[in-house]
Amino acid sequence: MTRNPDADALSRVSAHAVPPPGAAVDAAEFRGPLFAAWGPAMREDALRATVGRAAPETLRDRVAIPSIERRDAWTQADPITIERILAAAADDLGRPWPDALGSLFARYVRDGDRATYERALSDRQERLTRAVVAAAVTEEPAWIDEAADGVVVLCEQSTWSLPAHDDAHARRGFVLPDVSSPYLDLVAGEIVAQLAVADRILGPRWDESWPGLRERVRHEAEMRVFTPFETRDDLWWLGYWRDVNNWNPWILGNVILAAVLLLDDADRVARVLARALDSLDRYVAELPADGAIDEGVAYWWNGAGRMLEMLDTVAAVTGGGLDATGIPVVAEVLRFPMRMHLGGAWYVNVADGWARSRGHEPWQLPFRWGGFTRDARVTAWARAARRPDAPVAEAAGGLPRLVRALADVAWRDAVPAAAPLPEAVWLPSVQVLVRRAAAGSATGLALAAKGGTNDENHNHKDLGSFLVAAGGRQLLVDVGKPTYTAQTFGAERYLIRAMQSGWHSAPAPFGLEQGEGAAYAARVIAAPQGEPGSARPSDRDAEAGRSAEFELELAGAYPLPAGDSWRRTFRFGASDAGADRIEVMDRWRLTEDGAHRIHLIAGGEVTPAGDAVEVEADGRRIRIAADDGSAPVPPSLEVWELDDPELVAVWGPRLTRLVYEVGGRTGGFATVIEELS
Repeated sequence: MTRNPDADALSRVSAHAVPPPGAAVDAAEFRGPLFAAWGPAMREDALRATVGRAAPETLRDRVAIPSIERRDAWTQADPITIERILAAAADDLGRPWPDALGSLFARYVRDGDRATYERALSDRQERLTRAVVAAAVTEEPAWIDEAADGVVVLCEQSTWSLPAHDDAHARRGFVLPDVSSPYLDLVAGEIVAQLAVADRILGPRWDESWPGLRERVRHEAEMRVFTPFETRDDLWWLGYWRDVNNWNPWILGNVILAAVLLLDDADRVARVLARALDSLDRYVAELPADGAIDEGVAYWWNGAGRMLEMLDTVAAVTGGGLDATGIPVVAEVLRFPMRMHLGGAWYVNVADGWARSRGHEPWQLPFRWGGFTRDARVTAWARAARRPDAPVAEAAGGLPRLVRALADVAWRDAVPAAAPLPEAVWLPSVQVLVRRAAAGSATGLALAAKGGTNDENHNHKDLGSFLVAAGGRQLLVDVGKPTYTAQTFGAERYLIRAMQSGWHSAPAPFGLEQGEGAAYAARVIAAPQGEPGSARPSDRDAEAGRSAEFELELAGAYPLPAGDSWRRTFRFGASDAGADRIEVMDRWRLTEDGAHRIHLIAGGEVTPAGDAVEVEADGRRIRIAADDGSAPVPPSLEVWELDDPELVAVWGPRLTRLVYEVGGRTGGFATVIEELS
């Protein structure tokens, strides 16, 4: 099964999040990179002696969430962001709040649809976010009431968990949540943090006009979040009985923020903080030294990015006593999405990631952390996304992230910069190579190639696959994430076309699909020299590895007999005319004769050009020519007419699979990609 906790059908994580029989649940203190950096200072007794002695209001003041009474913060907030929010909020007034109906919740069990309920809940949260900001800026009673209504709507939901995460069906056969046993998932964490920030901002006005509302928020937070967090060791994402992924920092960061803002017992805040840090240390310990995230850039924002936000909160609450900026893996993880940037909105995507920025990423986060770590490239990468005529953040990113961006004057005033676009990136932990002709420019071709295993988080069967961008725009593509359904993380995951190796730019010996699980892996034969994170001062310090060749043994990715070999070699160079040229060479030696296929996935208009093929999109064009060593081999073309809205938003109406038919016990096949003017 794919390693992802996002569902109820995975063998490693049951829907009710209970350890499997015989599993050891170890809630003892863990010693990972955070403990190595901070030692006993992160223990509960030490935090009681520091955080626990502070007045609760002092702790709240340390977190960058300005109250409505901080008029300077709200009157100086970015005017373009405020104008957009006020206009959207005005459209909300007078309309019914979105209905997150029980029938929508039940669809996950009944027909596998999870998106409809999730969309309704997201609409509720975004409307509340707009109302809170509108109230803080204008101080008008209508907006204060609108925000209060939104709080009540969320407090009256039967559950804050998503149907795909809730455990009531697995435990009790329910199609609705079990209100007597709330589940603490990603969105429950998001909602409690949203309510806590709303309370922090508008609490003084609600005390005047909505007595009892703040007590309701605290009651729901206690029942749905704080008590489960403090009393349940079986929540898988705590890391006490299995590996963790992005759920860990995502939930922990929101729980900590909510605890600081809502709990009036500083000793209890210290206790919650100690438990959260012990759990987070388990996540940090799983991060590779090169900072790579196997879920890709799309999940960086809600995984490693959430870790950074939590560490920022921890530093603030402890008065700088627990500062993570000097921890090497933290700095490397911060750099990961910058290293995967192809240009503009386009990124190297793997697993369930999408290839294009969605436009509401919290860019203030890497901007702020680039300043903390004095990493000018990260700061420049964040500034490359800053547009003075665009909002500093979007309501879709959540209230805490929006308010942090609004409160950051340096981010408000940041001017756009050129993206660093490193020339060469090699991440050995995930066996990912990225190469382009020159640093700092999206001009020409870029290559990204991937090895790894088929047991990665949000795994796709993508071993040996690659993508090619021209001018930053993917033309040979990784399909990425379709709309999630119950099937996505269930036993039939790999029946989904986007997850199959046959719909990645990968070979198919004997027409086979790649295998599933850790046993199916690529092996690096030749790789770039050097690793990210070296201390060299040049602009390529962390993007070491300019070797022209990257070679993988891919036989282990398929159910092939022992001794079989399928090697794929990537070369990045220049043609005789000086243009960028990418060559992909496949060589195989198999125990049996047979027919094989080599697939390329194209995003754009595909046009045969003699024995070659041209692919064009957004004014970028490449030529693909292939031969088997004796003659050119033209491909057959298979069109995938897209109907999934998430895929259409990235790729447009269709994708095309180029299929090359080859054969033999032994053989070779060369694919050459060049940019056309």
